[in-house]
Amino acid sequence: MHELARDIPKVDRKARMKLPFKGRQLRPVNERINDFDEVIIPFDEKRAVEEATRCLHCPDPPPCQKACPAHNDISFAIWLIEKGRFLDAAQVYRQSSSMPDICSRVCPHEHFCEGACVRSKRGEPVLTGALESFVADYERKNADFALIPGASTGRKVAVIGAGPAGLACAERLIGYGHWVTIFDARPAPGGLLTYGIPNFKLSKELVFHFWNKLNQAGAEFVGNTIIGRTKTIDDLFTEGFEAIFVGVGAGVDLPMGAPGEDLPGVYKATEYLIRGNVDIELLPPEISDRPHPGKKVAVIGGGDTASDCLRTALRLGAEEVVCLYRRTEREMPGNSYDRQLAWQEGAKFQFLTQPIRFIPDQNGHLDQIECIRMELGEPDEKGRRRPVAIPKSNFFVEADTAILALGYRPDPIIGATTPGLRTHKWGLVITDIETGSTSRMGVFVGGDIATGPATVVTAMLAGRKAAQTIDAYLY
Repeated sequence: MHELARDIPKVDRKARMKLPFKGRQLRPVNERINDFDEVIIPFDEKRAVEEATRCLHCPDPPPCQKACPAHNDISFAIWLIEKGRFLDAAQVYRQSSSMPDICSRVCPHEHFCEGACVRSKRGEPVLTGALESFVADYERKNADFALIPGASTGRKVAVIGAGPAGLACAERLIGYGHWVTIFDARPAPGGLLTYGIPNFKLSKELVFHFWNKLNQAGAEFVGNTIIGRTKTIDDLFTEGFEAIFVGVGAGVDLPMGAPGEDLPGVYKATEYLIRGNVDIELLPPEISDRPHPGKKVAVIGGGDTASDCLRTALRLGAEEVVCLYRRTEREMPGNSYDRQLAWQEGAKFQFLTQPIRFIPDQNGHLDQIECIRMELGEPDEKGRRRPVAIPKSNFFVEADTAILALGYRPDPIIGATTPGLRTHKWGLVITDIETGSTSRMGVFVGGDIATGPATVVTAMLAGRKAAQTIDAYLY
């Protein structure tokens, strides 16, 4: 990439504050709930320039850049968009991000760049995520980026996990000239990007486009391979790999611990989303068909996964879809924008509600969920008020399908089968977050398996940092 002269002229901020906010354009509800295509209509060139012109170009470093985990030079990229220099803007994003077209779609912008935009104090922020998506898409369609391998070092590196951390690590390692093989438990690469995030938020075409770039540059993919079961990390070292990056994420659904949660009709969120969203030919052998659509669906949980499940159930044809959450909307950890879209599409929300038992019908299939009313007590260690059960407030919710979206933890199998690799609670690997180094020589870790469930962008950055450490280690 060539260096761009970063020269942003002063702008009339008072005049720009008066420019209207036009918002995101969405496909009509009655159209989008009948398919799994992306909901947000991308900017065209005219709309992108209009939105870019709303940027105030705050003094360096601007708040949006500071709030971005990747520290994208957002102000500079937006100024380039305003001038119609879309490919140059794409280059700016690509300097700090391995997958701008993906992160721009799935990042919780309200908590990062858009949430920090100073315009938010007196109106609506600049739609930084939509602008990043626009230039990344423009680049892909008009002058696709190339992943150029570095001069071959002959060093072999194994990457375990083909999600955002693993793919980003592989991208950097290939750039350094190392030979990379990616192992994953699923049949296809992408990890969470393919087998977790629904198509209406992130088209699988973008994931496979990035993978194809890696593959063309020399990366090899080995699917249906669970490291720790199919083979171990020690086996990989024996096979000649000189360093190993582990980025398997946190993909084990947390159980609820309630009677009846193993009934037919009760799904873990991961299984439900995979079976509901992924192309049949890419499904793992153990879950190779669509879930029963259900007429009355209850989703239990309040995070982004819960919103994804609500919206997936609606697209699969459910007649009634309700979210059961034990606190109020204010305490919900998920993205409010996704929640609003779920509400627009027909989902209902029942707050201060705690399911306690799943009840079968005469055929043994889920029929009802017994719940109890809650009230908020004192704050917990995270600052959220604790839900407290109200005695004798039990009631029943009719449901033939329930989806448990309660959170995730890592699979402990890698820690259990790798001598010298230190872990702590929930199977998280003890890691130097800045470098990806672990207690086991030659083993590096990044993403959710080190931090617990976080975001795609933080996993991607962890993979990039670890690749730099691995390159130094190999020399």
